[in-house]
Amino acid sequence: MANVVIVGTQWGDEGKGKVVDLYAQSADVIARFQGGNNAGHTLVVGGKQTILHLIPSGILHAGKLCIIGNGVVVDPSVLIEEMNTLRNRGLLPDSTRLLVSEKAHIIMPYHRRIDVARESHGVGKKIGTTGRGIGPAYEDKIARVGIRLCDLLDDVVFREKLSRNIEEKNFYLTKLFAEEPLDEKAIYEEYRTYAEALRPYAADCSLIMQREIDKGKRILFEGAQGNHLDIDHGTFPYVTSSNTVAANACCGTGVGPSSVQSVVGICKAYTTRVGEGPFLTELKDETGARLQQVGQEFGATTGRKRRCGWLDMVLIRQAIRVSGITGIALTKLDVLTGIEKLKICTGYRMDQEEFTESVPANLRILNCCRPLYEELDGWSEDIRGAKQIEDLPANTRRYIERLEALAGVGMVLVSVGPDRDETIILNDPFAG
Repeated sequence: MANVVIVGTQWGDEGKGKVVDLYAQSADVIARFQGGNNAGHTLVVGGKQTILHLIPSGILHAGKLCIIGNGVVVDPSVLIEEMNTLRNRGLLPDSTRLLVSEKAHIIMPYHRRIDVARESHGVGKKIGTTGRGIGPAYEDKIARVGIRLCDLLDDVVFREKLSRNIEEKNFYLTKLFAEEPLDEKAIYEEYRTYAEALRPYAADCSLIMQREIDKGKRILFEGAQGNHLDIDHGTFPYVTSSNTVAANACCGTGVGPSSVQSVVGICKAYTTRVGEGPFLTELKDETGARLQQVGQEFGATTGRKRRCGWLDMVLIRQAIRVSGITGIALTKLDVLTGIEKLKICTGYRMDQEEFTESVPANLRILNCCRPLYEELDGWSEDIRGAKQIEDLPANTRRYIERLEALAGVGMVLVSVGPDRDETIILNDPFAG
């Protein structure tokens, strides 16, 4: 029996929500291990769409234990609103338990204010942040001044940390950005309300997860964003503020690396990116616009249009290596239907040098590269009703086979539509 990590192989938005929702049916515990409400996982069940920002995607299944790990930064107002919305829609089963690590760091109003001020005042490079306060919250965590959930629940500790942080953040906001200061008393009163609402959900999630593993329970680790938004291994500085690679599943939940047996990399059949940063296969023509429209490529959190382009296998190969991916889940294959000729990027070239296995870390070099393409025939047949690989058109199968050959890793599933049942299952990662 295997425990499984789900990660994105690109710049996020690969369709992780749907895959986590599918695999949650086989899992006992679903644990989110990094990121914050800058991520949005979109699920479509029975034709109805649900977007989750903090709560693990397995929450829609009865009898599951859903955990928000210590590696996540939590905006309590967003989490409480998300819980209430799910309850009001009848999507939070009574038998499903939700727990939040007592060690998870809390996003405060000053984090959001600083996030927005930096982007709007042009401090440093424009990253394209969501303005949700994610980066500043992780900064405080690393600076050891962050407020954790356990701190929020202790009135003495919370008052002390809040007072110290407000003094520093107000100095920063008023002196550097000429912004209005924050009201400490108002924040204290607001967050005391959040503390009482979240108190029943706070737990030592590391210990609870280890006990579940010892019982032989199946764990599904859910990541946010994608490998190339990783703070260490992504296209820095156009990245998120946490480690998105599979190894952080252990750090972000508090279990040992021997607890993980399978890593599923979610790969969209083309490539998208939200915000700023290099994107060698980006299409700024009719094909790019078509991918955006047919694929409904809008950010689940911000609503921003996603930049679209051909599938980049250099990105995928690096993600496979860095995250130790054992199988690929190919998503949104149906979006390519009707495109006469499809291209796959197999490498980059700068002068006489080629890059096929790794994305150059130096962005000046990366931006001087041009993509190297293979071209394949597309298909026009509707594939959304396919239940097995043999049901797909010959050209669709060739596209999948070529991706597997270039990746060196086999497919575990192929998504042919947005709904839960529009999926071809090839292998069960929980089988180990």
